[in-house]
Amino acid sequence: LREAISAMGEPVYGGVNAPYIWVANPPGLKSWDVFDRILHEANVVITPGSGFGAQGEGYYRVSAFNSRSNIEEVVRRFAAMKW
Repeated sequence: LREAISAMGEPVYGGVNAPYIWVANPPGLKSWDVFDRILHEANVVITPGSGFGAQGEGYYRVSAFNSRSNIEEVVRRFAAMKW
């Protein structure tokens, strides 16, 4: 998950020996905006960074707690999104 999203040019943090990655929001979008867009365009649920406090704003969290095939589908859906 980390490698695939990073390969899309997205700034990714965490995910090394951990099931969660943090991804920087596209410029100008708040974490709840990103949540809404990913939910409605990709039908994927992520966690808005602001849910973790003020320091989380500007990021969203993606979990790799799922099957490999589901993670690969999430990556495919993210890649298809146009920001």
